[in-house]
Amino acid sequence: MKSVVIIGGGLAGLSSAISLAHKGFQVKLFEKNAHFGGKMRRYQLGTATFDFGPNTITMPEVFERVIRETGADPKDYFAFKRLNTHTRNYFTDGTHLDMTADQTVMKQNLAAFGIPRESYDHYLRDISTLYALSKEHFFPRTFASWKDYLSPSLTKALLKVHPFTSLDTFHRKYFTNEKVVQMFNRYATYIGSSPYLSPATFSMIAYLELIQGVYYVEGGNPSIAEGFVRRAKELGVELYSNTEVVQIQVSNKKATGVELADGSQVSCDQLIMNGDLLQVYPELVAEIDRPSFSNKKRDKLEPSISAFVILAALNKRLPSLIHHQVYFSQKYHREFEDLFKKRMYSDDPTIYICNSSYTDHSASPDGDNLFILVNAPALQDYETTIDVEKYKQHIYNVLETVYDLDLAPHITHDQVISPEQIQGDYYAYKGALYGVSANSKKDAFLRPANRAKDIHNLFFVGGSTHPGGGSPMVVLSGLNVANLINKMM
Repeated sequence: MKSVVIIGGGLAGLSSAISLAHKGFQVKLFEKNAHFGGKMRRYQLGTATFDFGPNTITMPEVFERVIRETGADPKDYFAFKRLNTHTRNYFTDGTHLDMTADQTVMKQNLAAFGIPRESYDHYLRDISTLYALSKEHFFPRTFASWKDYLSPSLTKALLKVHPFTSLDTFHRKYFTNEKVVQMFNRYATYIGSSPYLSPATFSMIAYLELIQGVYYVEGGNPSIAEGFVRRAKELGVELYSNTEVVQIQVSNKKATGVELADGSQVSCDQLIMNGDLLQVYPELVAEIDRPSFSNKKRDKLEPSISAFVILAALNKRLPSLIHHQVYFSQKYHREFEDLFKKRMYSDDPTIYICNSSYTDHSASPDGDNLFILVNAPALQDYETTIDVEKYKQHIYNVLETVYDLDLAPHITHDQVISPEQIQGDYYAYKGALYGVSANSKKDAFLRPANRAKDIHNLFFVGGSTHPGGGSPMVVLSGLNVANLINKMM
């Protein structure tokens, strides 16, 4: 029986493990943390439970596919609930705009901002085309070698997805209201990038939310990871938590196994790394064994944005809050200049709040459970100067003074999760959430390949490789690599 070792128990590692075990491989998965699921994990403050990313779930069929392809029923492992009005967008002038996959309602909401129905129809038609092209030509590929980028069909598809038009420019073709443009431009942050630099291709994210819909998983979004763990165990995957891999052993351009923190060694035929490629690959493999990915090359890549997160448990339910809401900054362009050019926290940040207890009271029986996220710059080589407590209070103050959302009297517990903690907990390069940013055309479309160039049996899965960030894409990377390994055997 062929053996596979997987480093990292995020969604990509788990989906690879499930798929390969079902195909008859002997699979061992090692995770340094106490939990499986990567960033998809739970926090508890008092009686309130919080989901730490991802909060917005789309493409439920991708998660269900992992289970279904093994002959089991996904409904036995997790259940998705579609949200009607999924996101409420607030602007500094006191107006707000609700987003929904109900096209009739959405057109009515946009009409109040001066957007004709025909403009929205045109937009939906074009982003549907972008999604269809991506689904056919980009999502299923592994990009195991440079030859995979030379496919004529891929080149033709690439030229159709507006690679040379920025997301902001693309949205201005359809919408004249600055607040509406700002609302749609936010999709760039789903891949940790700037809407003024990242390509229009990523407007396909809007297709997922505005046509397919946004979902919540009963019991909390980490139920997906828990369902994957359960299925992996049923298929015989050996799962090891609190077990860190400290070195990948390489001989004659082949990974022969791994060394664990306790000094023990585990051999394998194939090796999958589910971790931030920019951080973990250089740490686990000597530079001499990876000439195609030297430290110097890694250091030239621009990391995506990070996040400054506040978990706040309240003692009441606030009537203005739904499941997802966004409080936009007044000068959106300046916010991204702060993040990517000045490498600093913005004093006028856009603030996202997830309140999952709106949909599921059991998540926080005594009041709202607010996951508050602000975009943060990736960590720099010099010392970070942000005062965590001061910036937390600044966010609370912005919500109160600009948006009349006074949380302070109702907070029973709160906790900050900083970019430094994200870097430490998940070995995320400079605290970045999505690996390389998509601000350049090269990095947007030519992400690190799923197979190492210098080590023939080493494969990469997760958000820092193809097809990119976001939980569905991460899961797809795991399935794609599992299929590639199976075909090679």
